[in-house]
Amino acid sequence: MRTIGLIGGMSWESSAEYYRLINQQVRERLGPLRSAQLLMYSVDFGPVEQAQHAGRWDDAAAILVDAARRLEAGGAECVVLCTNTMHKVAEQIQGAISIPFLHIAEPAAQAALEIDARTVGLLGTAFTMEQDFLKQRLIAQGLTVLVPDDAERKEVHRIIYDELCVGV
Repeated sequence: MRTIGLIGGMSWESSAEYYRLINQQVRERLGPLRSAQLLMYSVDFGPVEQAQHAGRWDDAAAILVDAARRLEAGGAECVVLCTNTMHKVAEQIQGAISIPFLHIAEPAAQAALEIDARTVGLLGTAFTMEQDFLKQRLIAQGLTVLVPDDAERKEVHRIIYDELCVGV
């Protein structure tokens, strides 16, 4: 079994879901007493969120690159980023480590295509819905990507930061 490195903390609420879902899949595949072999580096979301909203993506990337390097040094054999939005800096993370970075777009597209869903909705922060870093990777896999209108995007963004990230 490979050791998975998880970069979490954005928010810790969503990171807990990644941990739970990964372990449920391992248990289903390998047996009731099995669990994932993984390392998690949980960053402080405050500085990341501030950098996002200030457009300082290189500052946010530096935090995640540091986390990825620490996971690699700790024995991780691949890295997963427990957030959609920060995939904006995925190339910087991959470029800083020698182990694979598993980008969320490929398995998401694969899952859609397996059920013959050629058109998908993309929900996330305003950054994720309005910028192309995730959308273009899904389109490259043959999908049509829909996002909500402006008012709905603002509401989804608000819900993510004001409710989901704080456990509401």
